[in-house]
Order: sequence, then structure tokens, then C-alpha cells
Amino acid sequence: MGLQEERLAQIRAFMRTQEIDALVLRRVSSFAWATAGHRSYVNTASTDGIATLVITPDEQFVVTNTIEAPRLDQEEGLAAAGWKLRVAPWWKADDTVARLTAGKRVGADFAMSGAVDLSDAIAWQRSLLLPEEHERFRALGRICAEAMNAAIRSIAPGMSEYEIAAQLAYETERRGAQAIVNLIATDERIFKFRHPLPTDKRLNDYAMLVLCGRRDGLVCSITRLVRFGKLPDSLRVKADAVAQIDAAFILGTQPGRTLGDVFADGQAAYSATGFTDEWQYHHQGGPAAYEPRELIATPGAAQVVTAGQVYAWNPSIAGVKSEDTILVTESGVEVLTAIEGWPMQEVSVNGRSIARPAILEA
Repeated sequence: MGLQEERLAQIRAFMRTQEIDALVLRRVSSFAWATAGHRSYVNTASTDGIATLVITPDEQFVVTNTIEAPRLDQEEGLAAAGWKLRVAPWWKADDTVARLTAGKRVGADFAMSGAVDLSDAIAWQRSLLLPEEHERFRALGRICAEAMNAAIRSIAPGMSEYEIAAQLAYETERRGAQAIVNLIATDERIFKFRHPLPTDKRLNDYAMLVLCGRRDGLVCSITRLVRFGKLPDSLRVKADAVAQIDAAFILGTQPGRTLGDVFADGQAAYSATGFTDEWQYHHQGGPAAYEPRELIATPGAAQVVTAGQVYAWNPSIAGVKSEDTILVTESGVEVLTAIEGWPMQEVSVNGRSIARPAILEA
């Protein structure tokens, strides 16, 4: 059984638990998840795609228009994969979804009239990956790591944040992934903003590069920092602390534990390193798959970590951050975005240790 067949079996099992007769999916991430990695966007920033999926217990449909149907058929190969295309003129209102779901108990990944909004439950389903998706994630992790390494080692003082972002996008896209999140901060902006969109500010001596790369619908996240010149002691203290916190999150991500359990480990590490309240200024991450985070972990979250899920934790203290994408296994975690040759520091948590990235000193 291939990935497409396994995914449809997973979806139909989910439909049975939800007691629905039809599932309607419109999000770009849900489309990629349900079709084993195919693309339904034109605008890469869009949440919703240019095609809607309707899945019933024995059929699966792609509802789209005359603009998109040829590519979805010829390049994405959806008809050959068993999807039935239903095509309407682009200039007319279309009631195909309504006709396909008429008289049925319907669930959807958006607020749809007459349907149950299952967006949260579907997001969790997207995080329950199949073995072939693990291999795709490994390949994507290597791409993102190589792109980050090439980009961050190519920058120099005097470059603008726009130029740095262009380097990161170039190195990512040339390797076959999309830089769907490309955040750049230099110098004092790293201390001010946790989500720094690039500006025309020019680099003096300190830069942070943040990448979410997408391929086959899956998304890997990675952050790295570089300092030109000697790292100040005050910054080194923060870097050591955030590495300790990141290690607590990663090593705490074990099958059978709740996200609340893992979050509490991270909170305790923030306190133990002397930065008790810093977690309140930025989310800490969570399970990743067809969104950069399928959900954001919060204190007390009840969802249970499952072997085979992928997580991206991103603890930060003003001026520093640590972020990699990891695969959870029964025997431990596998870091998917490790960069060969990057300076690392070994961190111990309750007798277990893991290497976390240090700040590159150029």
C-alpha cells in the first residue's frame, strides 16, 4: 500500500470516529496531507488553496476550476492517483461541493455552513505521520540545514537584512524547497522582536536567521545565529541558558507524555537558568507536519506525544533563540536539521545529554 492509499485509509478511519459521511478540505496544508504531498496553492502565502477536496467512505473528489484543472491533472497527477476531478468555469459560482455533500453528515477544516468545524482535530491528524513521510522529512531537514549553513556563512557586516533574506531564500529554493518563513534580525533587533521581518537595516556584528522550509507539503523549521567578533559574556550566558531550555523541551518529548508535561519541563528550565518569565514573550513550538506548527503547545495541554510525530521547539530569551526540527521515536529523538560542522555544545538534563547548536563566531 502506497502513501496515498495509507493516507486515505487514515482519513476514513478518522471520519468514522467523527461519525461523518463526508470530509471537506480546503486548506493548503490539508490538501497536501490528503493527497500525499501535492500542491493546491498559487499564492504561496495562502491558507486556502485553489481546489477543495471532498472525501466520502468510497470516493474522493477534487473540486476546482478550468484554470487549475490541467496542472492538477497533468503535473500533480491527481486523476491517476484515484481522485475524481470536478471542474467548473472559473467565472461562475460553483455548487459542486454542496451537491457532493447533500444529505450527508459533513465535517470540514474550515467554517462551512452545515458542517462540523473539525479544523483542530484535523490538524492533530496531520501530525500523525506515516513512515514514508519520515523519509520525506529527513530529506527536507537536510535541505533546510544545508541552506541555512550556506546562507549564514555567506553573509558579512554591511549587508542589509533584505540581502540576508535573499541569500536564505536562494539557498533554500535552489535545493527544491520553499522558504515560507524567512525571518532576519541583526544586532539590536534580535533583542527587540521575536518574529523579526527583514528590513533595510544593515548588519553590524550579530545576525539571526530563521527558516521554515516546505517541500511535498511538509515544513521544517531551523534557526541559527552568527556573531562577527568575540561573543560578549552577557550573550554567552543567554546562549547557554537557551540551549539548556531547548534540551529540556527536546529530551522531554517522549511518547506517552502530554504536551503539558513537556511544556512544564521547559518552564522549569527557564526558571532554573534564571529567565523565569521569558517563555511568556514567544510561543515555544509544538508538533510540525503540513504546517510549521500543527498546534502550539501551551501549559497543561492534554494532547499526548506519539512516536512518529515531528516537533519543532523554539525557546528564546531576548537576544537568543534555539530551534531545530526533531523526529520522535520509541528510542529517543532524531534531529532532522542538524548542520554538519556547526559549533555545538553538549547539554545534560537529568542524566541524559544532547548536543545543541552554539552561536557561530565568525
